[in-house]
Amino acid sequence: ELRVRFIGEIRRQDLVTRFGIQSAAASRDLALYKELAPGNIDYDPKGKSYVLGPDFRPVFDFPPERVLSWLTQGFGDGEPMRLKAWVASESPSRLTHPDLDVLASVTRAIHQECPLGIEYHSISSGRTEREIVPFALIDNGLRWHVRAFDRKSQEFRDFVITRIKCPVVLKGQPVAPHEASDQDIQWTRIVELELVPHPANMRNPDTIEAEYGMTDGMRVIRVRAALVGYMLRRWNVDCTPDHSLRGGENYLWLKNRQALYGVTNLVLAPGYSEPSTDR
Repeated sequence: ELRVRFIGEIRRQDLVTRFGIQSAAASRDLALYKELAPGNIDYDPKGKSYVLGPDFRPVFDFPPERVLSWLTQGFGDGEPMRLKAWVASESPSRLTHPDLDVLASVTRAIHQECPLGIEYHSISSGRTEREIVPFALIDNGLRWHVRAFDRKSQEFRDFVITRIKCPVVLKGQPVAPHEASDQDIQWTRIVELELVPHPANMRNPDTIEAEYGMTDGMRVIRVRAALVGYMLRRWNVDCTPDHSLRGGENYLWLKNRQALYGVTNLVLAPGYSEPSTDR
């Protein structure tokens, strides 16, 4: 059901591979599923696969965390049972969880490499109707985004999934070469960031070096330019040229600030401002 709902198709061989069963058993399982949920899947003789039916209604109630783990990491593609934890633990929850029907349309469009018609609600523009060409999910630690080419602005942008309404997968509509992910400079560019203990806030830099896995007093990370702002915000990295932030959360300072040249989402970077243009 996960494969059909979020990818848009499933084949007998997928069941054979996943569960180690024979092809005949996979055929019986698919036939049984069609009896349990009429209208959920249809057979496509041309593609020799079962595809999402027009009257799909999920049989299994998967929590969003399990679905996103399965989509992004391949974990937990089994029965949605509650698992007993080995040790007590708690973690801060996200602000919101994506609506699974919206997420399913987004991921099917990604997998099938086709555009997606959406109603989008932004902070600056309010409600707008757009066509986007999505190609990747992004987790910024608080909410999930989809990276896509926006036909309205003619730019590659991030869209918050919880702000997407009424998605429609535009199957059969062509995608232009300039809308493909390999044309997204911010996505294909890799930026190297040099993180060091904050010179002004740290009395014991060796503690920070150990906590952040530094070597010789520095941690070098490589990240897509499109994700740089999210990462710097999530880690509270001081991006001022003179490490002038004094917040108790600023354990790190960005040593090679020049690496940020050309990154477009630096509004998220703590303390970042454009270099002066004095002549």
